[in-house]
Amino acid sequence: MAKIGFIGCGNMGGSLVKAVAAAGFGSDILLADYSAVRTAELSELTGAAVSDARTVAAGCDYIFIGVKPQALGVCFDEIKDDLAANPGAVLISMAAGVCIEDIRTYSGCKSIIRIMPNLPVAICKGIVLASDSGVDRDKKEFFSEIMKCCGIFDWIDEKLIDSASALSGCGPAFVYMFIEALADGAVACGLPRDKALLYAAGTVSGAAENFLQSGKHPGKLKDEVCSPGGSTIMGVKALEDGAFRADVMNAVISAYKKTLELGEKK
Repeated sequence: MAKIGFIGCGNMGGSLVKAVAAAGFGSDILLADYSAVRTAELSELTGAAVSDARTVAAGCDYIFIGVKPQALGVCFDEIKDDLAANPGAVLISMAAGVCIEDIRTYSGCKSIIRIMPNLPVAICKGIVLASDSGVDRDKKEFFSEIMKCCGIFDWIDEKLIDSASALSGCGPAFVYMFIEALADGAVACGLPRDKALLYAAGTVSGAAENFLQSGKHPGKLKDEVCSPGGSTIMGVKALEDGAFRADVMNAVISAYKKTLELGEKK
């Protein structure tokens, strides 16, 4: 069985560890992170073994790099010789805004996959976008099998990955804000906070699943909820008065622009 290593186990890296372990690969995972507490907790939760960055780089078949873009230089300075001694390894980077060619320059690796996951991968309901260079077919297929446990997995042209990740990677934060705002509105109308949050989350989850299963355009589904002269259409008007859709679009565009900046500042 292939050995799977993680260097950097923060929020995103840790979420991927949980997903990969849930797919039955827990005993094949090695964890490396500056926080011993973090790796110990992940190890206890998933069955993965605690290790160090150089051991992961030298001995794993699939190596996930989960450090911030600005920390890539320091990370690869530490493990570059170990990667050179492990030429068959596939390096997987999740650094926002950093292209595959830059990762190759940093690492010296030939087989590279660039991914952009989002936080819900921790419960196998997330999205992972991926682009590759120099990865042979068998290894690419095996990687696809690993990632399917995360939720939606999609190979995408690298030139689109930054714009797509501004939606799927940053989007959960916007959705959490929307859930909180829905609940706040209900609380203002007298609903207890715990019930408001439960109903808000269930509403968002159910509406999303209904869209995915129905195949209908979201505007069509919105129209089906809005009765003439009813309460829903008045709520829609209130959102339009507040430039709701423009604000959401601007959130994604701003996230995209920042992602490009992060890549330039690496």
